[in-house]
Formats: sequence, C-alpha cells, structure tokens
Amino acid sequence: MTAVRKFIEHESFGGILLVSAALIAMLLANSALQGFYFDGLNTTVAVIFGDFSIQKPLLLWVNDGLMALFFLLVGLEIKREVLEGHLSSRDQVILPGLAAVAGMAFPALIYTAINFDNPETMRGWAVPSATDIAFAIGVFTLFGKRLPVSLKLFLLSVAIFDDIGAILIIALFYSSDLSMVSLGVASAGFAALFMLNRARVTNLAPYVLIGIIIWIAVLKSGVHATLAGFLTAWFIPLRVNRAKPRVPLHRMEHGLLPWVTLMILPVFAFANAGVSLSGFSLERLLNPVTLGIALGLFFGNQVGIFSTAWLTVKSGLARLPAGANWLHVYGVALLCGVGFTMSLFIGTLAFEGYPPAYQENVKVGVLLGSFLSAFAGIAVLYYSCRKPAEEGLSRNEQRAGIFQASSAGKA
Repeated sequence: MTAVRKFIEHESFGGILLVSAALIAMLLANSALQGFYFDGLNTTVAVIFGDFSIQKPLLLWVNDGLMALFFLLVGLEIKREVLEGHLSSRDQVILPGLAAVAGMAFPALIYTAINFDNPETMRGWAVPSATDIAFAIGVFTLFGKRLPVSLKLFLLSVAIFDDIGAILIIALFYSSDLSMVSLGVASAGFAALFMLNRARVTNLAPYVLIGIIIWIAVLKSGVHATLAGFLTAWFIPLRVNRAKPRVPLHRMEHGLLPWVTLMILPVFAFANAGVSLSGFSLERLLNPVTLGIALGLFFGNQVGIFSTAWLTVKSGLARLPAGANWLHVYGVALLCGVGFTMSLFIGTLAFEGYPPAYQENVKVGVLLGSFLSAFAGIAVLYYSCRKPAEEGLSRNEQRAGIFQASSAGKA
C-alpha cells in the first residue's frame, strides 16, 4: 500500500490519469460504444428549486461546473504567486503576459491569412487562439521534478492569461442574449466578497456560499461560467502571518488540489476528448477551416510565444524563469498549441447554426494541431531534461533559481 500511495501522491500521476482518461474517451468515441458515450454526455441533468431551475446536458455540467472549481484553484495559485511568490516580480509577470498576447494573436493571424476571402469561415478566427490549460499542464507534469518549478508557473501563467483572453473573446464576439440582471447579481456578489475580504473574515463558508451564487448568476448571464471561479479566487484572503500559516487561501488551495487532480481534470478529459474520427479525409484535411486551425495552433503558438519571450528577455523587460533555458521555453511554447477543448468550444460557438461539415472541420483541425503540438512539446522537453537546465546562467542566478523553485514548491 505504501508504494501505491507514493505513486498516487507523485505529481506526475495527475498527468498520467488525465492522458489516460482522454485516450479512453477517444477509444469509446470511435468504437461500437460511441452511441452510449455521446448519449450519456447529452443526457439532461436538472437542478430545480421551486420556480428556479438549471437544466443542462451532462457535458455542460462538467465544463461549466467542475471546471469552475479548476479555475478557482488556478486563481488561488496565481494570486499566491503574484502576492508572495514567483510572480511577485514585475518582469516575471510581463514575460507570460506578453507571451500570452502573442500566443493569441499569431494563431488568429494565420487563420485569417488562410480564410480572409470567405466571410463565413472567418467566423472561426479565434478557434486556434485558445490553450487547453488542463491538457498542457497534464502533459507537463509527466516530467515530474525533472523540469524547473518556475517553468511550470510560466506555462500556467501563459495558459491562464490565454484562457482569460479566450473568455473575453467569447464574451465580446460570441456571446448573445446577455442578461444584465444576472450580471448585476454577479457584480453584487463580488462586492460582497470584497467587503468580506476587507473585514478580514477568515471563515471560508461565506466565501463559498457567495461564490456559488456568483457562479449561478454568471452561468445565467450568457458569459462563460468558469470566469466566476477564477475571479472569486482573488477575493479569498491571503495574509502573511507566521503565527497562523494556514491562512484561508492556503486552506482552500490545499483542500481543492487533490479533488482537481484526481477527479475533476480526468472527468473533464473523459467528457471532452471523445471526438469521432469518422469524418477524417484528405478533402477535410485541406479545407481552409481545418488548415487555419491546425496551422494556427501548431505554428502560431510556438512562433508567437517563443519569439515574444525572446524579444522581451533580450530587451531587458523580463528574465527567463529561474533555472530554465531557451529549450525549455520553446517546449512550453509548443505545449501552448494544445487548444483541444477550449478551441472545440469556441468552434461550436463560431459555427453555431452552420452545416455540420463546419463542426467536423473544426474537430479535425483542433485534433491535428493539438496532437502535433503535444508530441512536439513532449519531444523538446524530453530532450531538454537531458541538458543542464541552468546552462548559460551565472552562479548567482543559479542560486536564485534554486531558492525560488524551492520556495514555490513549499508554498
């Protein structure tokens, strides 16, 4: 039992579980059980309290509900790192922020260059601009402690900024029938969280209750519900008090981590990765929508993120993540090309009401671009693990890198 427990507690186990769930979903979606798989995900699940009700397919409960908890955890981790950790320095915030902007712009430009003469297909310009944070982090954790902790934080920061950008794109360009009443309720909820934070309330119960109300309001507003989880995290108190080290943010973060790693992310992967390959053909592969998405994901992210990171560091605006080298950064840039579920989601919004062929082209393009990015990223990071991570750094920078990575790992 001790050996099993150690394996489960190892940080790479979450990545293995995530990838395994995705592979099982792909097998089911392309087998005789595909009807059972897709019908199950489309089963309507309703929560009813008197006249109030939420009725959604099981798939959306996973994407809008469980993933809100994932984004809550991500927000907690980012807030902690910004206020007292690795991202508390200005240059380490600038680097992932600028890289994320480029990681959204370059794929969109590639897609636009291929589809500029067709107004209908141009609706998919944002599809390759999204990074699937769950899969990118899942692949990264397969390398365990062989990669610097600061590099994981860089990938997480880029992916988070990218996802927030994607959510804003959805809200601005693909949202419809926005409910101002629901948005007003959500705003009131955030105001209540702000007052709780300023009053130094450390009991997590009122934060959780108000957070649920905010999630329901955002869900009903027409804005992607996962944004509620991320924004709520920024109101959870983080007070550095050595006498009481388990402050509210730390308690919530440590409580959520095993649930997200061992349950939420694998369920999310299983529910979203099952894409049928029956529509794959040479004609579909050469379709402008398919090409725009695949090339945007694979080339747009690696070129945009890596070149922007290089220019930002060389110009002196920021530094490389502690203990990392340029090969590490290039591997991360490749992993950011894994669009997968978020890209598929944006694709359903972009071509809603269009013939089914548009959605099939989106699926093939997202799968092709995401898998190419994942395999290339794994190959580059595997090779980078065989080279000294601190190659080219001075002795003082190496010591700083070891200290920062150690502090981030203990936080």
